[in-house]
Amino acid sequence: MSDYVISCCSTADLNPEHYKKRNLELAYFHFQVDGISYCDNGEYPINDFYKAMENGAMTKTSQINVDEYIAHFTPFLEAGKDVIHLTLSSGISGTINSANIAADELREKYPDRKLYIIDSMAASSGYGLLMDTIADKRDEGLSIDELKSWILEHRLEVNHWFFTTDLTYLVRGGRVSKAAGWFGGALKICPLLNVDVNGKLTARTKHRGKSAVIRATAKRMLENANGGAAYDGKCYISQSACRDDAEALIKEIEQIIPAMKGRIEVYDIGTTIGSHTGPGTVALFFWGKKRED
Repeated sequence: MSDYVISCCSTADLNPEHYKKRNLELAYFHFQVDGISYCDNGEYPINDFYKAMENGAMTKTSQINVDEYIAHFTPFLEAGKDVIHLTLSSGISGTINSANIAADELREKYPDRKLYIIDSMAASSGYGLLMDTIADKRDEGLSIDELKSWILEHRLEVNHWFFTTDLTYLVRGGRVSKAAGWFGGALKICPLLNVDVNGKLTARTKHRGKSAVIRATAKRMLENANGGAAYDGKCYISQSACRDDAEALIKEIEQIIPAMKGRIEVYDIGTTIGSHTGPGTVALFFWGKKRED
């Protein structure tokens, strides 16, 4: 049994069974639907959440504050456990600032304990893929300091590629201009985006129609995954109320990367990330070339 705790935010978008199986602890974001606040812990059924958005509900999120981080870390430190916590990418959220303030306060109270805060530079199930892999490293026997070094060296190797069939929510969040969103919708343009070297969402290419962007997404995996067509590592897909699109992407990937057949895991984009992407988003995550731009 490890003498340290691995922790992350609820925005890693795995499922409760997965977190429990891998012994990963969670700190929870919050969100609102039409002004009513909820905890991002599954209390609001995900299907109902996306139906509400499709029906025009307004969503808003709030990050974990300092007091919440203190309450999250303290029981582990009091139990004599060291803690390594990875936050949602700083390119997407400022939650790492609250985590660092809380950690500074707790280090004074528990000077004999280690409490490391690390920027995951990842989001959604790409963040989850990183967490699942570092759980493997912990189980292989890495110390908390060895694991910290491994994360900092390898976190940018988690590739994120995603597309959306509805630009409404990217426009609302300022990721896409109103004009581009209008023309994109009229022409059925689907942008292909990724998470860049700074952990920010970046539009890379535009595609006419869903089939084209699905093929382009699979091609990005072929080009960037470790070993290319021979890739046989972990691969996650997260989706928001568009399971058929996720299955279409899986089929495309399995055709060009045969080792992936039957091995790709699919998760829901959770309420925090989903508040900004909206329904109709599919995201692909795998280990591959290190992000450089």
